[in-house]
Amino acid sequence: MPHLDPAALLADLDPEQEVAVRATTGPVAIHAGAGSGKTRVISRRTAYAIATGVVPADQVLVVTFTDKAATEMVARLRSLGLPGVTARTFHAHALSQLRHFWPARHDGAPLPELLDSKLPILSRLARQLPGHYRFTPSKDLADEIEWAKARRIRPKAYGPEAVAAGREPPIPADLLIRVFLDYERAKARANRIDFDDLLTETVALLETDAMAAETVRARKRWFSVDEYQDTNPLQHRLLELWLGDRDDLCVVGDEDQTIYTFTGATSSYLTGFAARFPGAREVTLSRNYRSSPEILTLANRLLAADDRRKRLVPTMPSGPAPSIRRYADGEAELAGLVASIRRLVTDETPASEIAVLVRINAQIPPIEAALTKARIPFRVRDQRFFERREVREALRLLRRLPATVRGPMLASLLEARLVADLGYVAGDDSGGPVARERTASLALVIDLAAEAAATNPDLDRDALLADFAGRAAAEAEGSADGVNLLTFHRAKGLEWDAVLLPQLEEGTLPIRQAESDAELAEERRLLYVGLTRARRHLALSWAERRVGAGDRETRRRPSRFLTGLADRPAHVPGRVTVLPGAPMSAGARSVRESEAPLMAALRAWRLVTARSDGVPAYVVAPDSLLVDIADRRPTTIPALRRVKGMGPSRLARYGKEILEITTANR
Repeated sequence: MPHLDPAALLADLDPEQEVAVRATTGPVAIHAGAGSGKTRVISRRTAYAIATGVVPADQVLVVTFTDKAATEMVARLRSLGLPGVTARTFHAHALSQLRHFWPARHDGAPLPELLDSKLPILSRLARQLPGHYRFTPSKDLADEIEWAKARRIRPKAYGPEAVAAGREPPIPADLLIRVFLDYERAKARANRIDFDDLLTETVALLETDAMAAETVRARKRWFSVDEYQDTNPLQHRLLELWLGDRDDLCVVGDEDQTIYTFTGATSSYLTGFAARFPGAREVTLSRNYRSSPEILTLANRLLAADDRRKRLVPTMPSGPAPSIRRYADGEAELAGLVASIRRLVTDETPASEIAVLVRINAQIPPIEAALTKARIPFRVRDQRFFERREVREALRLLRRLPATVRGPMLASLLEARLVADLGYVAGDDSGGPVARERTASLALVIDLAAEAAATNPDLDRDALLADFAGRAAAEAEGSADGVNLLTFHRAKGLEWDAVLLPQLEEGTLPIRQAESDAELAEERRLLYVGLTRARRHLALSWAERRVGAGDRETRRRPSRFLTGLADRPAHVPGRVTVLPGAPMSAGARSVRESEAPLMAALRAWRLVTARSDGVPAYVVAPDSLLVDIADRRPTTIPALRRVKGMGPSRLARYGKEILEITTANR
């Protein structure tokens, strides 16, 4: 064992961190708030357990959420003098076990090769779907299959399990089952396994082979799991099997940063840890070593608005007050964003220490264009817009348009080709997250083409292609030292001196597809993650009007999450600057609610249908969906499809019944 000084490992810790590091045996849950030094605690606790003889270094397993985090943890442990400690993801550790035991259980055959991605197989299967479903992004199909596999749901059992979970698939359940079955068959024919199979097969191995389970448990007996709030049921079961009847398990996480439930993750394993391990020690790390008191005041208010009692305690010096700014329209907001970045850089904040966070990738290109025009360097931390598959396909279709078509007619013809060849439907919010981003990306291509044509009525195909090529080159040339552009999800675990959060509007954050209480809670947590990425400067904004698909300008409302953030109770230090002053209320729904005959008829139908299907009423249709149907009064399937929240599954199951009601109550 390397020589480690236990006292030195405790020397620079705060009291709560020291308690966590000293808790080296038995079940331990560390609730680590944003910026509370959890990586330091995990590495120090591991080193302290080894230094005090609790466990040999070779019997330790530190489980991380990503390969990047595992690499960073290995480096941190090496710097403490522990080069031999294993830090891996669930998948990486399962892979090592399967490779060892697979040949003995399969007549000497080696473990099948691992699929790098589900997408090639699923892309082919998607193209075989009927009607407009063939345009379903394969990533949405992959996400749904991964959700099912995380719960060990077989293809034929998917339908009732999805209904029971209130899950709406990106395509009707019968089609999803067909794709799921065909995917499994294609994988078997190719003698491949995917990343989900690594876990399911390892779980099956350890559940059915006592000798293998005993061998595995003899090699690792002391476990530490990071980002435990993002653990899914399959990972949790695997952890139980690794642990056996022992209890040297430490889990670290923050339920307020649970932002991956759409993949099957659940924070219930973290919040219910003490119930599963009676007598477990729980330690809360609430001192924040990242953000100014003013920023933490805002973050704490956001949690308090959701009846959360948790409070991050500041340790950093006071800084500028965060701002919540209302703009007249989207163009004014972009101009304000550029001005804010210039002001920060002038005040000696490096561009690389500034981040602009958005809800979805399709919000990034207008920001890129504004920064390019202002000659401000930037880098895109998610996939670049012009590298997205649907954008490349749109440009391919543009190249095939007649060279003689010019101006607005060119933009109209391009939109027609996107509709015919790529299944684009303006304003279509159906399908999964990737389908919605795909629609938003294609809408932006059309908007950019229309904007260029409006500026130059003689614009032809080649000139428009050159315009797009120039935008793509500017995007690709983003400096490594430039402003960071990325989504809230990708920002998890990162931090900057200054963070700007634009477009905090209803329908964007929370995203319009978030309807249930659980979905809205996750959207609130996304904003919380965004707020707590900032060290010194924080700016939030929204616009009263914004141009959407088809050059239509729509009125916008501030995000409901902004409500109350600008209030300053007398006992709370710090303040929030609202420029110019604007009410933060999200406003009321426009429908005539339950007095309207149509609304009453829809509610009665939902009640009968829910009882008949044996599901909660919100699974059939949440209130927000009924309100939108009552507002729009659709009488055709295409019109009903355009109602937000009316996804393919609901449309196929309930569309005809709903149209009968809306037609009868015109």
